[in-house]
Parts: sequence; C-alpha cells; structure tokens
Amino acid sequence: MTNAPITTAAGTGLLLDKVALITGAGRGIGAAAARLFAREGARVLLAARTGPQLAAVAQEIRAAGGTADHVVCDLADPASVRAAVERAVDRFGRLDVAFNNGATGQPPGPMDELSEADFDQVCAVNLKGPWLAMNAEIAAIRATAGRGAVVNTSSVGSLMANPQLPAYGATKGALNSLTASAAATYGPEGIRVNAVAPGTTLTEMLQEWDARSPGIIDQLNARTPLGRAADPEEIAQAAAWLLSDRASYVTGTVLRVDGGMLA
Repeated sequence: MTNAPITTAAGTGLLLDKVALITGAGRGIGAAAARLFAREGARVLLAARTGPQLAAVAQEIRAAGGTADHVVCDLADPASVRAAVERAVDRFGRLDVAFNNGATGQPPGPMDELSEADFDQVCAVNLKGPWLAMNAEIAAIRATAGRGAVVNTSSVGSLMANPQLPAYGATKGALNSLTASAAATYGPEGIRVNAVAPGTTLTEMLQEWDARSPGIIDQLNARTPLGRAADPEEIAQAAAWLLSDRASYVTGTVLRVDGGMLA
C-alpha cells in the first residue's frame, strides 16, 4: 500500500497580494503552480510557447475567482523572455516572485546517440532560458517590488548519473549552480533564489518518456520509498512555499521533492 497524493482545494493566502510570473505554465507542474498560486492569493502571469493551453488555464483560474493573464513566450528567444517579464509589470504593476519552470526534454538514450541539434536545443531552453529569465526577473523585482524570490525547476536527475537523459540532467545540474550563484549575488538585496528538484512526476513530459521507454515509470517508482509518482501540484506546493515569506531565510537551496528517491 502506498501513500496517496494530497491536494488542496482552498488557499491559505501563502502568496497573498504577490505578483507571480510562471514559465512553462500551459501544462504539468507549471499549470498546477498557476492554479495553486492564484488560490494562494497571487496575481499570476502565465508564460509558455503554447497559447491555447495558456489561455485555457488562465480562463480556468479566472472562473474560479482568481486573477490571471497569459503571454506566449519562447524561452530560447531572449526578446520573448524579456517581453514576458515586461508584460507582468505592465499588467500588474510590479513583479514579486517568479517560477522558472519551463523546460524541454530530450530523446532518451546514451549521450553519444543524441544529435548535436537536440543537445543545443536542450541547453538553449533548460539553461540559457532560465538565465535569461532570471536576469530579466531580478531587474524587474529590483525596479518594482524591491525584494522578492525566484524558484527554478531543476530535477532529481541533476543530482545523480542520468544515463538515459544525459543532456537534460547536465543542464539541470548547471541550473543548480546558476541558482546558487544568483542566491549569493542577489541575497544582499533581499532577493532569494532557490530551486526545486522533482522526482518522478506525472507530467506530459514523463508520459512521453514512458511511451518511448515502456515501463520507465514503474522502474522509477520501484526506486522511490513512497512507491509512487508525484502529482504536479505536490511540486507546485514546494515552489509556493519557497516563494512565500514563510521561507524568508531560505536561499541557495535545491529542495528535493522526490518521494525519497535519493534518501
């Protein structure tokens, strides 16, 4: 018997009155975060490449009484990233917090079988994208709210060998380093920077991996003490806490949310 995921329907005001930007918000962890942050009192700007998905999630949030808008954003395009941050400030007057969750996967397999084009794309989205986003977000926080927080989505695969997703794991490992450097750089200004490192999480990206490598979810669950994959909202809950004032003395941390996989 395994423990079931816990989800909450009502918010507690964890992010009350904060303006939040969420990348990769059209599906998976990002969409769950958008819904959760809005329930917790934030005004949210959703960003991703997929306009129809973003519009649907934003409409769902508004229908539930939340405040949300969306903007199409390509993390591999510097101008697009900067425009998304500017849109948050234009729409809501400031930026308090940001959740850099957008990412791309890679075809699973040994590193020597990955094409150079695929490697470059993973690096552009998963490493350069958050770097661009953090630079723009920190500038916006500094210019408007003055103090704030950023959370990047890493991966438990960044903390161990990742032979089936080597480029993905490498970019997330580099993101951990970038997160720590940003925390040390901007901490004196009152801007905290952390990362969450999800374990096996029931996102579309994971389902796509399982379709290419049948049985991979069962294999990962067998290595997880809790014996199951996470619901996307369980990762979003960790990000919400890190972004909230309740985590006011936490910065430079990569928080594993992995069901004990690396325990």
